[in-house]
Amino acid sequence: MSAVAKPAHKRELFGHPVGLYVLFFTEMWERFSYYGMRALLTLYMTAQTLENNPQSGLGWTTTEALALYGWYTMLVYVMSIPGGFLADRYLGQKKAVTIGAILLTIGHGVLAIDALWAYYTGLGFVILGVGMLKPNISTMVGGLYKQNDIRRDKGFSIFYVGINLGSFIASITVGIVAAVYGWHYGFGLAGIGMFMGLMVYLYGQRFLVHVGNVPTKEEKASDISLGQLFSQLFKSPLQLIIVGVMLAYSIYAGLTYEGPDSWGYGMLFIFLSFITGMMMMIYKNLNGQVEKDRYVVLLISLLMVIVFWGSFEQMGGLMNLYAQEKTNRMLMGWEVPAAWFQAANAGFIILFAVVVANFWAKRKLKGKEATSLFKMAVGVIIMGIGFIYMVFASLQYESQGSSAMYWLVLAYFFHTIGELSLSPVSLSFFTKLAPARYMALMMGVYWAATGLGNKVAGIVGESSVQAGELKVFGGLFIFAVLFGTLVLFLLKPLKRLTHGAEDNEVDMHDDKVEGHEVIES
Repeated sequence: MSAVAKPAHKRELFGHPVGLYVLFFTEMWERFSYYGMRALLTLYMTAQTLENNPQSGLGWTTTEALALYGWYTMLVYVMSIPGGFLADRYLGQKKAVTIGAILLTIGHGVLAIDALWAYYTGLGFVILGVGMLKPNISTMVGGLYKQNDIRRDKGFSIFYVGINLGSFIASITVGIVAAVYGWHYGFGLAGIGMFMGLMVYLYGQRFLVHVGNVPTKEEKASDISLGQLFSQLFKSPLQLIIVGVMLAYSIYAGLTYEGPDSWGYGMLFIFLSFITGMMMMIYKNLNGQVEKDRYVVLLISLLMVIVFWGSFEQMGGLMNLYAQEKTNRMLMGWEVPAAWFQAANAGFIILFAVVVANFWAKRKLKGKEATSLFKMAVGVIIMGIGFIYMVFASLQYESQGSSAMYWLVLAYFFHTIGELSLSPVSLSFFTKLAPARYMALMMGVYWAATGLGNKVAGIVGESSVQAGELKVFGGLFIFAVLFGTLVLFLLKPLKRLTHGAEDNEVDMHDDKVEGHEVIES
């Protein structure tokens, strides 16, 4: 008698649900479009303006370019909060990802038009598209695995390879197309990549029927809306006073700050004030001390995320410009395009992602320290060590007038190992600790924290115009290492607050797992 074939959504490939690979290739092409465009962004803005020349840029100063880069990369991730909320309450993650992919395809297509209005319009569509896609596709990955399934961390690491495979291919192909044919041809190629991702996602829907669906009435009834949270704020004197003081300061900053982005920062502080109020009211509505303790750990891990990306994202801004302007890029008589250095990070991830994931998994199975908090703190430290090579590069530039390419490659290597220890782990950690009824919203908060880190990176990069690269890179090295070390000192009390959320993880395959839209912690 022949065995009954499994439904498509229960099939596995290489020990993981087939749906993981659908999301893998969708995210690969989405990241192809995003990182392909990002590799060109600061270079395009600072390139000299030329008449009737495809290599003509906007002619902006370094300060102006890094400021816009910081705002753009921040907003890309901040929009994950409304993106996660819409999925949680109305659309479901699956539809939200579809909408996001369509918006991204439009945005990258508009960027291919050689006009300033198209540049700003395209960036706007990309911001909206990433906000809809990014938090929700990550939630769907978590939903493929049952509670305490040890494969989840490896699943996120495989998913992370897809992110960086897209980034690697984009940095090489988009970079060379832009160098040979012009900036807007590079932007257009990024748009083609996003269209491919949309096609893959639509084709693979039969493998995802059990995750990311429109929330049911029962699920909506168990959720607390933002309106309810903020209405409760008026009944909570302490929280109301805190938010009121923050709002007052935000308005004051907007009125009195003399910089070019005065109201931009004012609006940012107002936004952070409301986010603070929302987070405080979520804490107040949690059920029991276990949920509240885990929520505190989530907030501390958010701080680690901000610190990490505030340092790491110098890669797309300050370090990208450093490669263009102060690095000797000649190789056997040929000048390596500056955008190609953005491929180093992705290439190292492709080579080492599974290696690092297996290292941590084996360490955990042997009973050694391998909690997510430990990995994240170690990741911050390793990433910080990478900046010591940029210090050496800056010293060489000051003495010789240019620095060698290998300093950038070494820095990217350490940044990559740090990223592999923190980023996929922190994503998985959030799905373990976030309250189930706030899952997509909390994933949005995670990506918003990443965005805030990106803005911090832009501010730090801007400071190099006055302070110089040597002081900036040296300061990042010292701060990251000290911060990560501090978290390690606090590891034991923080672990107690997780109440064993990472204990008893086992290897669970499809005969034991149906697939869960949200993962109970």
